[in-house]
Order: sequence, then structure tokens, then C-alpha cells
Amino acid sequence: MRRRRRHTALAPNSKAMKITRSTTRPYSRPRWSPQTKWTVGVGLLIFAVYLLVRFSAVFTLLILSLITAYVLSPLVDWLERRWHIGRGWGAFIALVLLVLALIAFLAVLVPPLFIQASTLNLNLQLLLENTTKLINKPLAAFGFKMNPSTIGQQLPKAIQPTLEILLGKGFNVAMGVVTVIAGAGFMLVIAFYLMKDSAEINEYLLSLVPPSYRADYLRLKDEINAVWGAFFRGQITLALIDSAIITTGAFIIGLPAALPMGALAGLLEFLPSVGHGIWLTTAATLAFLFGSTWMKLPHWAFALLVIGLHIIFEQVDVNYMIPRVVGRRMRLHPLVVIIGIIGGAAFGGVLGIALAAPTIATLRVLGRYIYANLTDMDPFPGEVSEPLPEPDPRWWKRAPEELRQRLEMLRRRGSPSPRSQGRRSRKKQT
Repeated sequence: MRRRRRHTALAPNSKAMKITRSTTRPYSRPRWSPQTKWTVGVGLLIFAVYLLVRFSAVFTLLILSLITAYVLSPLVDWLERRWHIGRGWGAFIALVLLVLALIAFLAVLVPPLFIQASTLNLNLQLLLENTTKLINKPLAAFGFKMNPSTIGQQLPKAIQPTLEILLGKGFNVAMGVVTVIAGAGFMLVIAFYLMKDSAEINEYLLSLVPPSYRADYLRLKDEINAVWGAFFRGQITLALIDSAIITTGAFIIGLPAALPMGALAGLLEFLPSVGHGIWLTTAATLAFLFGSTWMKLPHWAFALLVIGLHIIFEQVDVNYMIPRVVGRRMRLHPLVVIIGIIGGAAFGGVLGIALAAPTIATLRVLGRYIYANLTDMDPFPGEVSEPLPEPDPRWWKRAPEELRQRLEMLRRRGSPSPRSQGRRSRKKQT
């Protein structure tokens, strides 16, 4: 009886062992067909676009957090290496320094900025009244008389709302301040965790890439990082330099609203190829309408002076400062930049306009990689955007490119230069 009980007791265990062995046996999983992969991929893309449109405000906050974390990451790395502190403390110190810098900037520059903006508002009101008086005068031409008083009465009513919008009087200031403060708080918290856990995030993203494509992923990451690094670090530095130069020059020549115009010049540096044109149009219009604040020049002469000085500054900026500070990674055709600005304004508003140039440069890197894979070419024959050489301080004395290439070709062949040939011919004649 004991043997039977032992046998019956062991029977269920042996059956369980058979079940577990059969369940742990490897099995073949069916792979997705190409049609299934395309369907799932297109569905995920449509869902991502829907989320982007539906929660655009949240995505704007996330983009600002990413930008903040990206710009402050070098400072966090330096604090971690130099002072041997944790990355969390480094991120916290960087954000505190950023907040203190913004408070100091607002405390120093905002009061005079509002004073000059209010002065410009008074000037615009005076200009509007003078224009109204001029329009109300009867006009006579070829024996016909016209009394455009109706136009003069309607003109202030039509322009006044536009002036209020331009000068910032068409919104509730208190609610705007509360919204900005709340959004800035969430942005700082998200940026803190992005900087603190940046290593873990990078490892997770790398683990999602198939092993055979990880080398391409790292190469594309380096290229895109170079593009955005050139845009933010180089463009911010260039914007501060240009803003200081233009503000100083505007005060010297007496341009109306010198401080707002300097701030506008710094902001427009984030629009390559078209920012200079927008600023010059605005400055020339102010100079022509109001003239200088202290120079006794006709308004048209002062406008020509502003145009001439800005053309000289633009040449120095394009040929000397941009190659040294930004490099060539953000070099885009003006038509491409304009189309990108229009598209960025349609999809992302002001933030889309500001980020149009680096987004287009990033799409250029990705587009070249996709095209190379579609045509079975090498996707990385070299750097997508090489840095510019050191700028020539005497850029205004550069020889024509054809003459330079000809002299270089003669030097390589060992042939005498045209100057030495002329000397030899004169010696033969003597």
C-alpha cells in the first residue's frame, strides 16, 4: 500500500514535469508581413500627427524644455567635472543661474525698453494726427476738387486697433503673467529631469535601434547635434554681440527707439538670410518718419545714413563674425529659409519661426541619409556640413576666384607667373 501511494504521489509530479518541459520548448513566432508593417507604421504616424495637433500647447512646452536642457547641458557637464558633484545638483545649479540671469536681464533692460516704447507710441500718435490733418486738406487737380475729410475721419479708427496690438495693449496683462509663470515652472521641472537623467535617456534610445543600424544612428546623432549646437550656442552668442553693436550704434547716430531696435536685431539673428532685411526695413522706416534724435539732418538723408551703415555692418557680420561664431552648418538659401519660416509660422507660431532654420538643416541631414539608402550610395561620404575655414580679416581685398585658381595652377605646374614672364621679356629687350 505504501508503494502504491508513493507511486500515485509521484505520478502527478512526473506529469507536471512533462507539462513544464513541453511548455518551455522553443516555438517559432510568425513574423509580420510587409503589408502589416506598413499598416502599423502609417497608423502610428497618423496617431502622432493627431497628438501633435491636439496637444500643441503641451508639445510647445516640451520643446522649450528640451531647448533649455540642451543649452544648459554643457554647463552641467562642466560643473560635474570641475566640482565633482552629482548631476542632479549640477542641473539644479544651472537652472538657478538661468533664473537669476533672466531676473537681472528683466530688471536692467525692461524699464528703459518700456520708456522708449512709450515714446515711440507718442511719436506714432503725433504722426497719425499730422497725417490726418494733411488728408483733411482739400485737393485740387486739373480743375477738380476733392474733400477727403471722410477718409481722414476713418483713418484713425482703422489704424488705432493695429497700433494697440503692435504696442501690446490688446491683452490682459495679469492673466498673461500668471500663465507665463506657471508654464515656466513646468518647463524648468521638465528640463531638470532631462538634464539629470540624460545618460539613461540616451541609453534607452540607443537600445531601441537595431544593432545593425546603431553606427548610423550615432553618426546621424552627431551630425544633428552639430547643427543644433551651431544654432543655439553660436546663434545666441552672435545675437548678443550684434544686439550690443546695433544698440550702441543706434544711440550714437540718434535712431529712435535705439534699445528696442537693438533687441529686435538680436532676435532677428535667429532668422538667417532674412533677419537683416527685416531689421533694415524697420529701421529705415523709423529714420524716414522721425529722423534723428539729435543730428540736424533731413529725414531722407538720415534714412540713407542708416541704410549705408547697416550695409557695412551686414558685410562684416556675414564675412567675419558668422564664419567664426556659427560656422557653415546653418548656411541655407534665403528662399529655403523663407519657405521654412512660412511653414513654421503655420505649424508652430512664433516658436516655429524661430526654429525654422535648424529644423530645415536637420531635415537636410536626414534627407541625405534616406536618399543615399534609396539609391544604394554611401550615406556618409564625409561630413554633411563642414565648418568654415578661419575668416580672412581682409575680406574686402580678396582677389577674384578665377585669378586665384589660375595662380595656384601655375604654381603647381612650376611655370613662371605672369609678373616674372614680364620681367624676363623686358630683360630680353634690353
